Amino acid sequence: MQPGGVWALKPLADMTHEEFQDWQKLLEERTGVVVNDRRRTFLQANLSARMRELGVTDYASYYRQVTDGPRGAVEWSNLLDRLTVQETRFFRHGPSFELLADYLRGRIETGLSRPLEIWSLGCSSGEEPYSLAMVAAEALAGTPWPDHFAVTGTDISLSALAKAREGVYGARRLEPLATELAERYFQALDAGRYKVVPSLAARVCCARLNVLELAKAPMSGMDVIFCQNLLIYFRRWRRRDILNRLAERLAPGGLMVLGVGEVVGWEHPELEPVANEQVLAFTRKG
Repeated sequence: MQPGGVWALKPLADMTHEEFQDWQKLLEERTGVVVNDRRRTFLQANLSARMRELGVTDYASYYRQVTDGPRGAVEWSNLLDRLTVQETRFFRHGPSFELLADYLRGRIETGLSRPLEIWSLGCSSGEEPYSLAMVAAEALAGTPWPDHFAVTGTDISLSALAKAREGVYGARRLEPLATELAERYFQALDAGRYKVVPSLAARVCCARLNVLELAKAPMSGMDVIFCQNLLIYFRRWRRRDILNRLAERLAPGGLMVLGVGEVVGWEHPELEPVANEQVLAFTRKG
């Protein structure tokens, strides 16, 4: 057994109230994510796992390591991957994608003067942006503009983005897909893995973005913005700030789809709510 092997099996000491507050403050300042008392165990487990790998024995020492200049920035990026990657799947909320398909068909009926621009925020390992791309590809199939769309996925996690760019998934990940979509948009690899076909992958780009830095984001004139299962981790005032900035990046007539129950009472003078009991969505006037 390697040195430290026995120690690695022992649980780390419980986090003090002051240490927990320090980590809460750091996460909110840097990412906007709020770790409440209910998620304290989640935070402690992920910190402990990384600390064991580094041989760090107390939370205060690791905090200093994470916040120590350029070297700390590298370690912060490693830690962030553990704390922000969320569970996702293809076509996670069916009614939202049905609404998107209807919306795209309506847009296509009037003709397309330029490619459709679609944005997935908090894209994680890629299931959502590829789902959006499949809906767009299906809507445009048989029209004069089969390739007139592009999907941009953004996330704060570098490891999640690497998986999204690779576009390789196990068979279980493909279970939510209709058989014809799985056959059309994925090619079989070895060991029960499947890769997004090149023609669809070419229409999807994934990039790193911290939603606290939306003011610097190059996206503008987006026809569709999907922002689901992301806002729940932020304070109410920050959710509204994020939504206001997203609304500015929506093209006239564009569609913004949010997670049901993630936002209450938010309004924007340029947006109109979509009449759909199953989906929380808005369209931009004009």
